[in-house]
Amino acid sequence: VQLQASGGGLVQAGGSLRLSCAASGHSFRSYTSAWFRQTPGKEREFVAAISVNGRSTYYADSVKGRFTISRDNAKNTAYLQMNSLNPEDTAIYYCAAQIYGLEYQARTSYGYWGRGTQVTVSS
Repeated sequence: VQLQASGGGLVQAGGSLRLSCAASGHSFRSYTSAWFRQTPGKEREFVAAISVNGRSTYYADSVKGRFTISRDNAKNTAYLQMNSLNPEDTAIYYCAAQIYGLEYQARTSYGYWGRGTQVTVSS
């Protein structure tokens, strides 16, 4: 499966953005989907994940209550709605997918990655 993330940009603190992850190549509905983010000099960190049917979602503590992950399997797309953004959310955001149901928080569980989209939050 090929993944393409979009929707990043520059936003003021307190603002919102919605990221999209469009999938192509194989049946997206068979893949657990997730978002990770990375800042210079740091490891890529888990943000959120969603099960294949969308019924189960998981979040990093740092974004819980502010971010919402969702998916539309008919459109082969996953989303990350980000509200109440703060400068600490500034990063490149990557969408990822895995088919094996491995540990959803682990970067190594995901075999498919999009290119990333830059999110910058100004104070």
